[in-house]
Amino acid sequence: MKTIKTIKTILIPVFSLLLSVSIHAQKPNKEKIKALKVAHITEQLDLTTKEAQAFWPIYNANEEARYRLRDNKVKDCLYDLNQTAAESKFTEKESKELLEKISKLEENKCNLQIDYISKLKDVLPAKKILKLINAERSFRYKMIKEFKNRHKGEKNKR
Repeated sequence: MKTIKTIKTILIPVFSLLLSVSIHAQKPNKEKIKALKVAHITEQLDLTTKEAQAFWPIYNANEEARYRLRDNKVKDCLYDLNQTAAESKFTEKESKELLEKISKLEENKCNLQIDYISKLKDVLPAKKILKLINAERSFRYKMIKEFKNRHKGEKNKR
């Protein structure tokens, strides 16, 4: 338990430094953001060693699955939607097909989340799962806020 607190004591300042460095970077680096997210989640959840060993493989697999789903399917749907809108040709059949694609995508996202939470229930107490959901949300808001602040700063320089 002492080593976890020692690690946290070391990691939090290091990742805070990384966060400040990433704010000044021209383009956000996915690896830096991922490292910051991991640090944020680690700090918020206060996982035991046993919980961490079981949690991170599940978390990483879910992140990969969400990325693949988002990367492939969303791009297809958005492309179809943009093409249809650009051409101003909304035939009923095409519209129904696109709505079906969007519905299927949303269904897949929901099923992925249900499966993820089910797996987490096997390795974490419910309170920590709720903390995880909150930690992910707070991290997302923090990144959006920093992006807006950086973007606002760039506008003021012009």
